[in-house]
Amino acid sequence: MNPPVIDAWAQPSIGSDPFLLPKIKRLFEQSGTAHLLGRQISPAETVSLMDEAGISKVMLCAWHRPGAWIFSNDQVAEFVTAYPDRFVGVAAVDLENPVAAVRELARAVKDLGFKALRVLPWLWNRPPNDKYYFPLYVKCIELDIPFCTQAGHTGPLMPSEPGRPIPYLDEVALVFPELRIVAGHIGYPWTDEMIGLAWKHENVFIDTSAYLPRYYPSQLVHFIKTYGQDKVLFGTNFPQLPFKKAVDQALALGLGEDVQAKFLFENAKRVFNL
Repeated sequence: MNPPVIDAWAQPSIGSDPFLLPKIKRLFEQSGTAHLLGRQISPAETVSLMDEAGISKVMLCAWHRPGAWIFSNDQVAEFVTAYPDRFVGVAAVDLENPVAAVRELARAVKDLGFKALRVLPWLWNRPPNDKYYFPLYVKCIELDIPFCTQAGHTGPLMPSEPGRPIPYLDEVALVFPELRIVAGHIGYPWTDEMIGLAWKHENVFIDTSAYLPRYYPSQLVHFIKTYGQDKVLFGTNFPQLPFKKAVDQALALGLGEDVQAKFLFENAKRVFNL
């Protein structure tokens, strides 16, 4: 019997106009999932895909781009309400409107029951040590939720510099040591930097979303198996990557029962307070 699985990073596919975020088209084309852009996948159908893959819970995130919602916190909350044991909300905010952003984050956590905040540096072309993030970091600490972000180059056709782990995330972790930081997309091609930060800082973690396990860098697999076994969370970035394909490849990594349980389930359960 396979272990339970928590997917640390996924999005709803609710038929949003792909022209609201044209930069992601290339990423989906490269991943072989361009046919899903703009397609509506219901909560029930999403759960069916999760069941097929053996995924017990998905951290489902809203998206806000400069000037517009792609899918709102309330739309994500509809998924959570329909299947509260399967979906966990991850909030998005308007980064460049800091007072409203803090208020929206508080609403998402206190009223909608969300368990984390996610901001994508490339989407705003602002690295995570930018002044606009700092009020949100304080609020995340007050609410006892993780700050989730992307580290590494961008699959979407946007500048990659804001995703460099060092110096940007390193500086944030030094200024806010209490802040739990989950950096998705493995930090590639700066994976060694990301591993170094996760080792250095007690509250910095890596999630593997957007990369199929077959293509994890060898140093990341070594980190998962050895001194980083409490530091890495499994993720897909659904619908960019299919649930089942990602889980099947993760199970084939040969991690060992205890390490596999941490990677696929226990680390996310602890970090997100599930």
